[in-house]
Amino acid sequence: MDLFFSDLLYLILLSISLPIVILIIYSRKSSNPNLPPGTLGWPVIGETMEFALACQGGNPAKFVKDRMNKYSPQVFKTSLLEANMAVICGASGNKFLFSNEDKLVVSWWQRSMKKILCFPSVFDETLVRDNFKPPIFLPQFLKPEALQHYIAVMDSMAVEHIKIYWSPLGEVKVFPVAKKYSFALAFQVFMSIADPQYVEMIYHPFQILTQGFLSVPIDIPGTAFNRALKASKFIHGELLEIIRKRKMELEQKGESTPRDLLSHMLSAWHENGDVKSEMEISTQVICLLFATHHTTRSVITFILKYLAEFPDVYSKVLKEQMEIAKSKGPEGFLKWDDIQKMKYTWNVANETMRLIPPVQGTFREAITDFTYAGFTIPKGWKLCPKVMHWNVNTTHKDPKYFPNPDKFDPSRFEGKGPQPYTFVPFGGVPRMCPGREYARAQVLAFIHNVVTTFKWETVDPSEKVAYNPTPIPSKGFPIHLRHLENEFI
Repeated sequence: MDLFFSDLLYLILLSISLPIVILIIYSRKSSNPNLPPGTLGWPVIGETMEFALACQGGNPAKFVKDRMNKYSPQVFKTSLLEANMAVICGASGNKFLFSNEDKLVVSWWQRSMKKILCFPSVFDETLVRDNFKPPIFLPQFLKPEALQHYIAVMDSMAVEHIKIYWSPLGEVKVFPVAKKYSFALAFQVFMSIADPQYVEMIYHPFQILTQGFLSVPIDIPGTAFNRALKASKFIHGELLEIIRKRKMELEQKGESTPRDLLSHMLSAWHENGDVKSEMEISTQVICLLFATHHTTRSVITFILKYLAEFPDVYSKVLKEQMEIAKSKGPEGFLKWDDIQKMKYTWNVANETMRLIPPVQGTFREAITDFTYAGFTIPKGWKLCPKVMHWNVNTTHKDPKYFPNPDKFDPSRFEGKGPQPYTFVPFGGVPRMCPGREYARAQVLAFIHNVVTTFKWETVDPSEKVAYNPTPIPSKGFPIHLRHLENEFI
């Protein structure tokens, strides 16, 4: 609640104190009569308050569904986070935006996001746009051929994590411990940093950073934005030290230096003649940590939630995972081929992401005027293929694509699965998230170790879920644990 309401209070007070400016903004007429239907809401704050209330109430889909029903099921306009937006809905809307990346639209990040994630000296519109695109080598680093070398690392870290944070306890809060695992794993895979004390030192300010990610950019002591800026400054300082140390190692040791993502970033940019500043590399690393950290923690948490709620689904997952555990033996680690065998478990993960998407979407900005569904989208407007928390639900919970959409049913993903552009937690072709396979491997390796070690029950089956901006269980999703009597069946 801190994220939206404390900062919105500052905005409301600001708007009250500037009645003349507000009157001018509010009375301004559009020069283009063919804009999508909808409303821009209140001056300055737009419809952000309504959106925040829907998120805090655990039903972000309501915000977009209400406007689709009132204005248009294809596209409507609104104003969120200080930006006028055209929300493009449905599978055809997803396909249109994904297919027109860098032609009609480009990625866009809200001001508070950019200021928090970027190193201060590279906070410039042109640089930010370049910085926030994945490095050209990132898909190669995260494709299966490269990832298969990290499966044993993911498995061994999951084993160690469960041994420390789960096994000694009769009850555990899944969400916070899943956050710790995903964050520690990212440090290991991306930068070969395994020191738990150092990772813990970065972990806490990183949580402060994420809490202010979508806050109103008012830099006043006490606001989420102010706290996030301070946390970002600290993290960037630590990352600069890591980067400088790695550069020296690359110069002195060459091939004996760890060939992780950080080494690839430093080497690839140097080989391409595009020598990025240390500050820009630090910004890229923070973006990658944020992206991987937020997705997997939510998926892991809510998979365990649904497995506790549906015993038949749990039994099928347990059978599949026990067969894999038996084949690898008690002393062995998972391999890439083992991940490929977890077909039913991944169907469960997909159905979990359909109902509770970990990443609700991204923003796009129009780089030229264009027409969609008979309406004009002006250059500079922000567009939403599945923005933030909600438009993803225009397909994920549309009965046209998913019959009985509120029912948890992993069989939807058997065979050919859903129609194209209807299931989009990782975007869609050609704009697919490059970290999809990394997230899949990480989630499956962790679920494998939990399922083959424990049986669990939820402490509070009626626990609420809010969105801030990702789905967060109000109590951290506590579960009662009991060890399985036999390791193999």
